[in-house]
Amino acid sequence: MKVSIVTAILNSHKVVERQMRHYKGMPLPRDVEVIFVDDGSDPPLNPHAEPNFNFKLIATNDFRAWTQPKARNIGVKDAVGEYIIVTDIDHILSRTLIDTVRSGQWDVVRFRRELGIIDELGQFTQDVEELVRYGVPRERLERRGVRVTPHTNSFGIRRDLYWKLGGVSEKRVGMEVHPHREEQPIKAGYKKLAQDGKITVNADDERPVIYVIPNGRFCGDKDYNPFGLFHDLKRKTR
Repeated sequence: MKVSIVTAILNSHKVVERQMRHYKGMPLPRDVEVIFVDDGSDPPLNPHAEPNFNFKLIATNDFRAWTQPKARNIGVKDAVGEYIIVTDIDHILSRTLIDTVRSGQWDVVRFRRELGIIDELGQFTQDVEELVRYGVPRERLERRGVRVTPHTNSFGIRRDLYWKLGGVSEKRVGMEVHPHREEQPIKAGYKKLAQDGKITVNADDERPVIYVIPNGRFCGDKDYNPFGLFHDLKRKTR
Protein backbone atom coordinates (compact mmCIF):
# COMPACT_ATOMS: atom_id res chain seq x y z
CA MET A 1 0.00 0.00 0.00
CA LYS A 2 1.42 3.38 -0.99
CA VAL A 3 -0.82 5.93 0.80
CA SER A 4 -3.18 5.81 3.78
CA ILE A 5 -5.58 8.74 4.27
CA VAL A 6 -6.45 9.09 7.96
CA THR A 7 -9.34 11.27 9.15
CA ALA A 8 -10.71 11.46 12.69
CA ILE A 9 -14.45 12.23 12.76
CA LEU A 10 -17.04 13.24 15.34
CA ASN A 11 -20.77 13.55 14.56
CA SER A 12 -20.41 14.63 10.94
CA HIS A 13 -22.56 11.91 9.39
CA LYS A 14 -23.75 13.83 6.32
CA VAL A 15 -20.25 14.98 5.45
CA VAL A 16 -18.97 11.41 5.78
CA GLU A 17 -21.50 10.32 3.14
CA ARG A 18 -20.38 13.15 0.86
CA GLN A 19 -16.70 12.27 1.33
CA MET A 20 -17.39 8.61 0.52
CA ARG A 21 -19.08 9.61 -2.74
CA HIS A 22 -16.26 12.06 -3.49
CA TYR A 23 -13.59 9.34 -3.12
CA LYS A 24 -15.68 6.84 -5.04
CA GLY A 25 -16.05 9.22 -7.98
CA MET A 26 -12.34 10.07 -8.17
CA PRO A 27 -11.61 7.09 -8.48
CA LEU A 28 -8.86 6.25 -5.99
CA PRO A 29 -5.88 4.09 -7.04
CA ARG A 30 -5.80 0.56 -5.60
CA ASP A 31 -2.67 1.35 -3.61
CA VAL A 32 -4.49 4.01 -1.56
CA GLU A 33 -6.60 3.29 1.52
CA VAL A 34 -9.05 5.55 3.36
CA ILE A 35 -9.31 5.23 7.15
CA PHE A 36 -12.12 6.99 9.01
CA VAL A 37 -11.70 7.03 12.80
CA ASP A 38 -15.04 7.45 14.56
CA ASP A 39 -14.08 9.41 17.66
CA GLY A 40 -17.21 8.83 19.76
CA SER A 41 -20.02 9.76 17.35
CA ASP A 42 -23.59 9.34 18.57
CA PRO A 43 -25.04 7.49 16.74
CA PRO A 44 -21.92 5.70 15.49
CA LEU A 45 -20.81 6.35 11.92
CA ASN A 46 -22.22 3.90 9.41
CA PRO A 47 -21.48 5.06 5.85
CA HIS A 48 -24.06 3.89 3.33
CA ALA A 49 -22.11 4.50 0.11
CA GLU A 50 -20.57 1.23 -1.09
CA PRO A 51 -16.88 2.01 -1.60
CA ASN A 52 -14.98 0.92 -4.69
CA PHE A 53 -11.76 1.66 -2.83
CA ASN A 54 -9.86 0.31 0.19
CA PHE A 55 -11.77 1.51 3.26
CA LYS A 56 -11.58 1.01 7.02
CA LEU A 57 -13.79 2.38 9.79
CA ILE A 58 -12.29 2.35 13.29
CA ALA A 59 -14.32 3.24 16.40
CA THR A 60 -12.41 4.66 19.37
CA ASN A 61 -15.45 4.51 21.70
CA ASP A 62 -13.95 7.55 23.41
CA PHE A 63 -16.74 9.96 24.29
CA ARG A 64 -14.66 12.69 25.90
CA ALA A 65 -14.47 16.10 24.24
CA TRP A 66 -11.56 17.03 21.97
CA THR A 67 -9.84 13.65 21.70
CA GLN A 68 -8.99 13.97 18.00
CA PRO A 69 -5.16 13.79 18.46
CA LYS A 70 -5.50 10.36 20.09
CA ALA A 71 -7.94 9.26 17.37
CA ARG A 72 -5.49 10.36 14.67
CA ASN A 73 -2.67 8.34 16.19
CA ILE A 74 -4.98 5.32 16.46
CA GLY A 75 -5.75 5.64 12.75
CA VAL A 76 -2.09 5.91 11.76
CA LYS A 77 -1.24 2.85 13.88
CA ASP A 78 -3.74 0.87 11.81
CA ALA A 79 -2.51 2.33 8.51
CA VAL A 80 -0.33 0.25 6.19
CA GLY A 81 0.63 2.88 3.62
CA GLU A 82 4.24 3.87 3.10
CA TYR A 83 2.97 7.44 3.26
CA ILE A 84 0.05 8.88 5.18
CA ILE A 85 -2.14 11.90 4.63
CA VAL A 86 -3.71 13.25 7.81
CA THR A 87 -6.54 15.77 7.70
CA ASP A 88 -9.96 16.65 9.15
CA ILE A 89 -13.41 15.74 7.83
CA ASP A 90 -14.11 19.35 6.79
CA HIS A 91 -11.20 19.15 4.35
CA ILE A 92 -11.40 17.84 0.79
CA LEU A 93 -8.60 16.01 -1.01
CA SER A 94 -8.13 16.12 -4.77
CA ARG A 95 -6.64 13.33 -6.87
CA THR A 96 -3.77 15.72 -7.67
CA LEU A 97 -2.94 16.11 -3.98
CA ILE A 98 -3.13 12.36 -3.34
CA ASP A 99 -0.90 11.63 -6.35
CA THR A 100 1.62 14.24 -5.17
CA VAL A 101 2.06 12.41 -1.87
CA ARG A 102 1.90 9.04 -3.64
CA SER A 103 4.78 10.00 -5.94
CA GLY A 104 7.21 9.69 -3.03
CA GLN A 105 9.13 12.74 -4.22
CA TRP A 106 9.26 14.24 -0.70
CA ASP A 107 9.33 12.86 2.84
CA VAL A 108 6.87 15.54 3.94
CA VAL A 109 4.29 17.24 1.73
CA ARG A 110 2.70 20.49 2.87
CA PHE A 111 -0.48 21.88 1.34
CA ARG A 112 -1.88 25.27 0.47
CA ARG A 113 -5.58 25.76 1.10
CA GLU A 114 -8.71 27.11 -0.57
CA LEU A 115 -12.42 27.15 0.19
CA GLY A 116 -14.51 24.46 -1.50
CA ILE A 117 -17.63 22.34 -1.08
CA ILE A 118 -18.70 18.78 -1.85
CA ASP A 119 -22.45 18.45 -2.25
CA GLU A 120 -24.80 15.58 -1.41
CA LEU A 121 -23.72 13.74 -4.57
CA GLY A 122 -20.03 14.10 -3.76
CA GLN A 123 -19.52 16.73 -6.47
CA PHE A 124 -16.91 19.41 -5.83
CA THR A 125 -17.53 23.11 -6.42
CA GLN A 126 -16.05 26.53 -5.64
CA ASP A 127 -19.09 28.37 -6.96
CA VAL A 128 -19.27 31.76 -5.27
CA GLU A 129 -23.03 31.61 -4.67
CA GLU A 130 -22.66 28.21 -2.99
CA LEU A 131 -19.83 29.49 -0.79
CA VAL A 132 -22.00 32.44 0.23
CA ARG A 133 -24.89 30.07 0.98
CA TYR A 134 -22.56 28.17 3.30
CA GLY A 135 -21.83 31.39 5.19
CA VAL A 136 -18.74 32.93 3.60
CA PRO A 137 -19.17 36.74 3.49
CA ARG A 138 -19.50 37.86 -0.14
CA GLU A 139 -17.22 40.84 0.48
CA ARG A 140 -14.53 38.47 1.74
CA LEU A 141 -14.69 36.49 -1.53
CA GLU A 142 -14.64 39.68 -3.60
CA ARG A 143 -11.63 40.98 -1.72
CA ARG A 144 -9.55 37.82 -1.20
CA GLY A 145 -11.02 35.09 -3.39
CA VAL A 146 -11.06 31.46 -2.24
CA ARG A 147 -7.51 31.31 -0.88
CA VAL A 148 -7.22 30.88 2.91
CA THR A 149 -4.33 30.32 5.31
CA PRO A 150 -2.68 26.86 5.28
CA HIS A 151 -3.86 24.20 7.72
CA THR A 152 -0.71 22.98 9.47
CA ASN A 153 -2.60 20.00 10.89
CA SER A 154 -3.16 18.60 7.37
CA PHE A 155 -0.06 17.17 5.69
CA GLY A 156 1.45 14.16 3.97
CA ILE A 157 4.38 12.32 5.55
CA ARG A 158 6.24 9.02 5.44
CA ARG A 159 4.57 6.78 8.01
CA ASP A 160 7.85 5.74 9.63
CA LEU A 161 8.85 9.41 9.95
CA TYR A 162 5.50 10.23 11.59
CA TRP A 163 6.34 7.79 14.38
CA LYS A 164 10.02 8.75 14.50
CA LEU A 165 8.77 12.25 15.37
CA GLY A 166 6.42 10.84 18.02
CA GLY A 167 3.10 11.22 16.18
CA VAL A 168 0.82 14.12 17.07
CA SER A 169 0.85 15.19 20.71
CA GLU A 170 -1.82 13.73 23.00
CA LYS A 171 -0.82 16.00 25.87
CA ARG A 172 -4.06 18.00 25.89
CA VAL A 173 -6.48 15.23 24.94
CA GLY A 174 -9.81 15.58 26.73
CA MET A 175 -9.12 19.14 27.86
CA GLU A 176 -11.85 21.70 27.15
CA VAL A 177 -9.59 23.72 24.89
CA HIS A 178 -9.28 24.32 21.16
CA PRO A 179 -7.10 24.22 19.17
CA HIS A 180 -4.84 21.60 20.73
CA ARG A 181 -1.87 22.46 18.47
CA GLU A 182 -1.09 18.75 18.54
CA GLU A 183 0.86 19.00 15.29
CA GLN A 184 3.38 21.54 16.60
CA PRO A 185 5.99 19.02 17.92
CA ILE A 186 5.89 16.94 14.73
CA LYS A 187 6.07 20.10 12.61
CA ALA A 188 9.09 21.40 14.56
CA GLY A 189 10.71 17.99 14.23
CA TYR A 190 10.45 17.69 10.46
CA LYS A 191 11.51 21.32 9.96
CA LYS A 192 14.70 20.64 11.94
CA LEU A 193 15.42 17.44 9.99
CA ALA A 194 14.89 19.32 6.72
CA GLN A 195 17.21 22.13 7.80
CA ASP A 196 19.86 19.52 8.62
CA GLY A 197 19.43 17.99 5.15
CA LYS A 198 18.17 14.66 6.52
CA ILE A 199 14.72 14.71 4.88
CA THR A 200 13.01 16.50 1.99
CA VAL A 201 10.00 18.83 2.29
CA ASN A 202 8.23 20.36 -0.70
CA ALA A 203 8.78 24.08 -1.34
CA ASP A 204 5.97 26.63 -1.00
CA ASP A 205 5.42 26.81 -4.76
CA GLU A 206 5.19 22.99 -4.94
CA ARG A 207 2.31 22.67 -2.51
CA PRO A 208 -0.84 20.98 -3.85
CA VAL A 209 -4.19 22.45 -2.82
CA ILE A 210 -6.37 21.06 -0.06
CA TYR A 211 -9.90 22.47 0.18
CA VAL A 212 -11.89 23.31 3.30
CA ILE A 213 -15.69 23.37 3.58
CA PRO A 214 -16.70 26.79 4.94
CA ASN A 215 -17.36 26.75 8.68
CA GLY A 216 -16.14 28.46 11.82
CA ARG A 217 -13.98 31.53 11.42
CA PHE A 218 -14.26 31.50 7.62
CA CYS A 219 -17.88 32.48 8.17
CA GLY A 220 -17.20 35.07 10.87
CA ASP A 221 -17.85 32.95 13.99
CA LYS A 222 -15.56 30.24 15.41
CA ASP A 223 -18.57 28.06 16.26
CA TYR A 224 -20.45 28.56 12.98
CA ASN A 225 -21.70 25.17 11.75
CA PRO A 226 -23.33 25.33 8.29
CA PHE A 227 -26.56 23.31 8.11
CA GLY A 228 -25.46 21.37 11.23
CA LEU A 229 -22.98 19.35 9.15
CA PHE A 230 -20.29 19.06 11.82
CA HIS A 231 -19.94 18.37 15.54
CA ASP A 232 -21.13 20.95 18.08
CA LEU A 233 -18.11 21.12 20.38
CA LYS A 234 -17.37 24.74 21.29
CA ARG A 235 -14.23 26.31 19.88
CA LYS A 236 -14.59 29.49 21.98
CA THR A 237 -12.57 28.12 24.88
CA ARG A 238 -10.97 29.99 27.73
